[in-house]
Amino acid sequence: MQQELNPSQIATRLDHLTELSVALGTSRDTTTLLERILMVARALTHADGGTLYQPSADKKSLCFHISINETLKIHQGGTSGNPINIPPVPLFDENGHKNLQSVAAYAANFNQSVNIEDVYQADVFNFNGMRQFDQNFGYHSQSFLTVPMTDHEENLVGVLQLINAKDPETNEIVPFSAVDQRFIEALAAQAAVAITNKNLIAQLEELLLALVNLINIGIDEKSPYTGRHCQFVPELTMMIAEAASAVEEGPLKDFRMTEADRKELWLAGLLHDCGKITTPVHVVDKATKLETIYDRIHTVDTRFEVLIREAEVRALKAMLAPGADRAALERALAEEQAALREEREFLRKCNVGGEGMSPADQERVRAIGRRRWSGFDGVEQDFLSEDELNNLTIKYGTLTDAERKIINNHISVTIRMLESLPWPKHMKNVPEYAGGHHERMDGKGYPRGLTKEQMSVQARCMAVADIFEALTARDRPYKKGKTLSESLKILGNFSLNGHIDPDLFDIFIRKKVYLQFAEKNMDPRQIDAVDESQIPGYQP
Repeated sequence: MQQELNPSQIATRLDHLTELSVALGTSRDTTTLLERILMVARALTHADGGTLYQPSADKKSLCFHISINETLKIHQGGTSGNPINIPPVPLFDENGHKNLQSVAAYAANFNQSVNIEDVYQADVFNFNGMRQFDQNFGYHSQSFLTVPMTDHEENLVGVLQLINAKDPETNEIVPFSAVDQRFIEALAAQAAVAITNKNLIAQLEELLLALVNLINIGIDEKSPYTGRHCQFVPELTMMIAEAASAVEEGPLKDFRMTEADRKELWLAGLLHDCGKITTPVHVVDKATKLETIYDRIHTVDTRFEVLIREAEVRALKAMLAPGADRAALERALAEEQAALREEREFLRKCNVGGEGMSPADQERVRAIGRRRWSGFDGVEQDFLSEDELNNLTIKYGTLTDAERKIINNHISVTIRMLESLPWPKHMKNVPEYAGGHHERMDGKGYPRGLTKEQMSVQARCMAVADIFEALTARDRPYKKGKTLSESLKILGNFSLNGHIDPDLFDIFIRKKVYLQFAEKNMDPRQIDAVDESQIPGYQP
C-alpha cells in the first residue's frame, strides 16, 4: 500500500497545485492547458499513465483528448501531434440509458470519482478494452483513479483518468490513496473552472465575430458591392501587415505583430465600413449622376421625345400652309431632330461618371439646360432643373458634393459606433485602426485630419488596402474595375502626393503583395503585365 504523505510531501503537492493555478490563469492555449493538467495530475500521484477525455459536441460520448503512458512511451493527442485512434466512449446505450459499464462514463454520468485498487479484481465495470490493451502491449493495468471535471453549473467539462500509481521509493504499483483522490479532485475543480472560463472567452469572441458578420450581412443585403469590399479589405490589410512585420530593415524593421495583434487588426478590418449601414442605398450604390431611386436620365429622355415630336408637329403644321416649301421644312426638321438626338446622346454620356469632366462639356450641359420647354402641366420651364444640372456637371464620379459628404460621414459614424463599445484591453485599438483608413499622410484626409506620425502602422495598412481594393473592384455599379497596372500607377502617385504611406507602398510592391491578392481575388482579365520599374514612387 502507498504510505501516508508526510508534511514535506504535502507541501510539495501544494506547490504543484499553486504553480498549476498560476498556469491555469495565464495559459491561452486550451490544448496546452489540458496537457499541463494531466501532467501535473500524474506527477502529484506518481501515476504511470493518464488519459483526459472531453465530451463530444452533442454531449453523447467522451472523446479521448490526450493519452500518456510513461512505461510504454506513449504520448497521443494534445501537443504531441500523434492522433488518438480510439473510438469515443458512449455516455448512453442504444436505449438512451446511462452507460454504467465504462468507468469513465460512470464518473461522468454521476459526477462521482471512482478509485479502483485492482481492475483485474473488480467486477463492477467492463474492462475488456483495457485487458485487450494490456495483451497487445504486454502491459499490466492495475490501479485506476477516475475523476470528473465539472463547471459551476455541474456541466461536464472533461474526465481525468490516472493509471497505475507507483510508490516513489520502490516503484511498485500501488492503489491511489484517499489523499491522492482529494488532491486530484481539487486539481480537477480548478481545471474545470479554468477551462470553463476559456470556453466562455472563446464563446464571447465567437459571438463578437458573429455580431460583426451580422452587421456585414446587413450591409451586404443593403449593398452587395459594399459587402464584398468589407470582406476583401481585411484580407488585404492582413497581407500588407504581415509583409511589413516580416521586414528586417528600413523604416518598418521594428514593426511586429503578436497573435492577439492579428486578431485585433482582422476585427478592425471587418468593421472598417460598419458606418455604411446608416448610409442611404441610393447614395452608396449611385451608378450614374442622375440616379436616385431610379435613373432620372430616362425622364430627360422623355423630354427629348417631347421636343422631337413638337418639332415634327410644328413642321407638319407649317407644311399645311399655302405655298409652303415642303422640302426645306423637311430638311430643317431633320436637322433639328438630329441635333436633339445628338444632345440626348451627349447627356447620356455625361450621366456616366468619369475621371474628369471638361469645363467645355460642363458648359454645354448648362446651355442645354437653359433650353425652354413646356411640361405636362403646360407651364414653360428650363429643360433641366437646378438639381439635374448640378448632377450632370459633376466633374469626378457620380456624386454631388452633398452626396459625397453623406458618403464621407460613414467613417465618422463608424468611429462613433466603435468608440461606444466597451472594448477589452486586447481589442482597444479597433476604433483607431478601423477609423483611420480615409486619413492621409499629409493630414488632408478625413474625418480627423491625422498625419502619418499620428497614425498606427495598422491604420496605414488599411488605408492602402481600402484604396487598392476600391480601384480593382469589378462589381461597382458606377465604374469598371481597373487593371492591375492602372491601379498600381494611381496608387504610386498617391504615395508621392502624401495620400498613402510610401514605406508601406514600397513593401506592397517589393513583396509582391499586390500580385498575391490579384491572383486570388481579381478577374484574370484585369491582371495585365506590370513593369515595376515604371510604377511611380517605387525604386526596384
